[in-house]
Amino acid sequence: MTDPRDLRVSDAEREHVVSLLNRAVGRGMITLDEFTTRTDTALAAVTRADLNAVLIDLPGMVNTDVAAVGPRVELKNTMGNTVRKGVWVVPPQLVVHNVLGSTDLDFTQATLPPSVTIELDVSFGSVKLVVPDGASVNIDGVEVTAGDVKDKVRNGVGNPHFLIRGAVRGGSVLIKHRKKALFG
Repeated sequence: MTDPRDLRVSDAEREHVVSLLNRAVGRGMITLDEFTTRTDTALAAVTRADLNAVLIDLPGMVNTDVAAVGPRVELKNTMGNTVRKGVWVVPPQLVVHNVLGSTDLDFTQATLPPSVTIELDVSFGSVKLVVPDGASVNIDGVEVTAGDVKDKVRNGVGNPHFLIRGAVRGGSVLIKHRKKALFG
């Protein structure tokens, strides 16, 4: 498997890091000279590791180097199974249509933007979302009719942030962290 830090970066990602550096200089976290040096490094970056290097010592800035990737993506499932796990690129907006099926999305090894909005349209189906440690989840925008939503993450602040909204009718949604191995 390819380490996400070794993935090549786009111009949009480089520009996003420069905007974070702008924010850091505005907050007094770095000097103008440091800003110039780090901006030059960011604009010449080839991999995500290169981009992380200019943000690593700035609180709240590490792992926010993934810019919005493409338009929203819709996953449609009727009486079937949809699974996304391992290394995959998550768009900033994800729509899950699920009728009498199951959708399992594991974000723990995925390349994630700082914020992911997941729009649910679930009818008598199940959705399981496995989020990375340190992530935050907001389920306040989910309307449930004869179903249930279980948020086992239960934290308000974190990165990345998952905003879950939409409708669950006669179905279930489970949001959790990956289980830790008991041994090893």
